[in-house]
Amino acid sequence: MRALIFGLATVLIPAWGLLAAEAPAVAETENAPAVKPLVAVYDLEGQLVEGGQPKRSLLEMDASRPLTLFDLTKSLGRALTDPAVKAVVLDADGAELDLAQIQEIRAHLQALREAGKDVWLYSEHITNKIALLGSAANHFALMPEADCAFNGIYAESMYYKGLLDKLGVQADVIHIGDFKSYGEAYYRSGPSDYAKQQEETLINSVFEQIVAEVANSRKLPTDKVRAIIDDGAQTAAGLVAAGLADEILYRTELVKKLRETYGKEAKFDRKYQLPDLDGPEITGLLDVFQLMFRNKSDSAKSKKDYVAVVALDGDISDESVAPVRTQILKLLKDDHAKALVLRVNSPGGSALASEVLWEAADQWKHSQRPLVVSMGGVAASGGYYVSSPADRIFAEPGTITGSIGVVGMKFVIGGALEKLGITTHAIQRGKNAGAMSMTHEYSKEEADMIRKSMSAVYATFKKRVTDGRGKALKGELEALAGGRVYSGKDALEIGLVDELGGLREAIIHAKRATKLAKLEVRLLPEPKSAIEGLFAKPDKDETEIIHAGATPTASARIRQLLANGGILEALPESARAGVCRLAARVEAFKGAPILLLGPDVNLRW
Repeated sequence: MRALIFGLATVLIPAWGLLAAEAPAVAETENAPAVKPLVAVYDLEGQLVEGGQPKRSLLEMDASRPLTLFDLTKSLGRALTDPAVKAVVLDADGAELDLAQIQEIRAHLQALREAGKDVWLYSEHITNKIALLGSAANHFALMPEADCAFNGIYAESMYYKGLLDKLGVQADVIHIGDFKSYGEAYYRSGPSDYAKQQEETLINSVFEQIVAEVANSRKLPTDKVRAIIDDGAQTAAGLVAAGLADEILYRTELVKKLRETYGKEAKFDRKYQLPDLDGPEITGLLDVFQLMFRNKSDSAKSKKDYVAVVALDGDISDESVAPVRTQILKLLKDDHAKALVLRVNSPGGSALASEVLWEAADQWKHSQRPLVVSMGGVAASGGYYVSSPADRIFAEPGTITGSIGVVGMKFVIGGALEKLGITTHAIQRGKNAGAMSMTHEYSKEEADMIRKSMSAVYATFKKRVTDGRGKALKGELEALAGGRVYSGKDALEIGLVDELGGLREAIIHAKRATKLAKLEVRLLPEPKSAIEGLFAKPDKDETEIIHAGATPTASARIRQLLANGGILEALPESARAGVCRLAARVEAFKGAPILLLGPDVNLRW
């Protein structure tokens, strides 16, 4: 299922050589003392973010900064080339990882295995995520009474038409592309045939990937893995007997076994080649003042040649696009920035903001320096739009991408106002001045106007794709577009992406494309904690006369309010994500009538 599964060790070592070179080289020679064994330990609990910019309340005054995918893959790359590292140990319980991140981590673990290093994974809760990660380990241990929920994928969509009808609210939706299904939840009671067809195809692709990857790594027949998934009464002992895991142990027993395996002299390093995630020490007001007056620029020009990694993470809006655009424009003026890897993890959003970021990426491409896109868990609609200028696009097999189409929607609350006894009176000058009024649905003339604008956006979207992808597309674009959504594996077959792989493979390609021997790799802007971000200087390109807008959106203020009240933290992971997503969607449609948004696919896996 993964195109680069074989030969990863031989590819990875030279490609991440600069990372190994930055780490202290450890080698045994006849005259040198024996190196003490080192075991790198990774606790993946919580969210593994893409760009490292805090998404929490600044009022928490938290000095720690999040662990990024870049941090983790860089550390694992160094572990591969470090002869002192004999093994890695992962604790992934509570990890909030999407499928693409898991597939990237698995590739690193498989490379470590091929290099003769041990991979240990311990879990008290075996889910689809843990089963995928554990299948890449040669020591996969479960707690004897582990909670077993390796039971496949459940995708559930909620439809609000009945509720809106009771409230007197109507969703007036226009979409370009039969498969552009976003918005159906508000004007239908169930999915259209087009939406049902594409969701079935997407979920089947993801499910088959999970089955195949677990089966291949554990050397089990796929039918047996499906039988394990369908067994509703799994136990840890039963999963070991079935070959899905290696043994059952308590944590204390695992620690004892690790010490026995690698000896008393072994060092267990929980921070192996990772940045300081604890951040600055804040013990009093003086420390706060020092942060306030710190003028160091994290994105200052480097004195060494490097590949820049810049992440777009989340919905596309003026707010989210502005710092990414600014960073790219700064890199354009830095002669040491030899290549750009744009990491895209976004379901899309504003059509206008997508074009703003596309233009910055296109400017980079015209500088004749390599532009490579690495797609995360989702890079659909606007997320694909901004990816289209790339020289090469990498996606994981489980990446959700495509959704080349346009949607427009407004909520009509006139009926709700009537129920409340509220009446309105409007005065209009200009035939279509009231098109976006929420008191009435689109008139035929207004709908024609909106559709005409949407068709123009759709034509531009398709042009961006055809100009960027060229002959790589396998077939007429219209047959591939229309809002159709694909897994990364299926997108490869039709030419929407070039290779299956993650951030590592994208960096490898970018380095090789420069044809330079020595290059650093830098994630920019440099990740910050919430409190550091609070006191940081505004990141602007001072050479621009006017700047792209970055006003905090209403959705950001809603998330801030919920976070301050502790409501978000009290919700389960899936509900927390849903609240934030809904807030962003409401804001998106409030701010612009035309959006490039992929479908809301809520996978419970």
